[in-house]
Amino acid sequence: MSNHAIVTGIGSYLPERVLTNADLETLVDTSDEWIVTRTGIRERRIVSKGEATSDLAAAALSRALESAQASPADVDLLIVGTSSPDMTFPSTACLVQERLGMACPAYDVNAACSGFVYALQAGTAAIESGRARRVAVVGADALTRHIDFTDRTTCVLFGDGAGAVILDSAEQPGVLGIALGADGAGADLLKIAAGGSREPASQEAVDARRTYVTMNGNEVFRFAVKAIPMATLEALETSGCTVADLDWLVPHQANERIIKTVERRLGIPHDRVFSHVDRVGNTSAGSIPLALDDLYTSGRLAPGDLVALVGFGAGLTWGAAIVRWTMAPPVKEA
Repeated sequence: MSNHAIVTGIGSYLPERVLTNADLETLVDTSDEWIVTRTGIRERRIVSKGEATSDLAAAALSRALESAQASPADVDLLIVGTSSPDMTFPSTACLVQERLGMACPAYDVNAACSGFVYALQAGTAAIESGRARRVAVVGADALTRHIDFTDRTTCVLFGDGAGAVILDSAEQPGVLGIALGADGAGADLLKIAAGGSREPASQEAVDARRTYVTMNGNEVFRFAVKAIPMATLEALETSGCTVADLDWLVPHQANERIIKTVERRLGIPHDRVFSHVDRVGNTSAGSIPLALDDLYTSGRLAPGDLVALVGFGAGLTWGAAIVRWTMAPPVKEA
């Protein structure tokens, strides 16, 4: 009997604190018009004092487990995609595991904004190999903890959030194909220079603002609009599908201009490309599962729909997954 991975539960979480473009106008030399024209972002959520990535991940996973009608004890493996862990170690996954009372193996994947797709690949492989029957996959980041709010090129882009899915073993295919890639030659384009083993955290590094995210925006844009179509087409080919078969494209919510360029290059109708970047900004590894949950809870994602989940990130990394949706529509509250 073949083992396939299907999505049986989904959940997401956004911090309560809202940071609008008007708020940013008081912090840095920018304007709502400048931000919206270049990014499409109008507001984003950011963590409050004392709130960390594991808090977001645990909340999202708790909702996904409820959606799947599963208990924490039912999970065989927990994988968290993140590039903003609570601390260097232990892993964010272990903190989430303890928070929810789980007893399964748990580990983190760091592929930056591609982290959720990378984690999805690992979870799917565990099920397909027969080594797990139920896997929890989370994408979560609190990157605003690493943002320089005097740098208008980065501080307008990022928000915090988390999303999670529950994968179960099934006879029918759900996750059809995944394409991953990386190009370390572009590592300097998007990074946090200090705080690791090469340049440990120090007062000098903090004063030089090397503990914050830096980005070559133009080069990252050029990379993104090539990588997303490439990864999508590769994953579709692996799945035995074509662009015409897609019902939804759910791209990494980094920038509205990137999303619109990608939909044109792939020839996908605008009404089949999901975007809520205007309300959440770039939530890194949380981006794709957050968008997928928003699409699902809106009632627009139907059983049998073919969905492409595709992202790119620091590394440089990229990844795309083609998923046949199997969950029943959400129950609407009376």
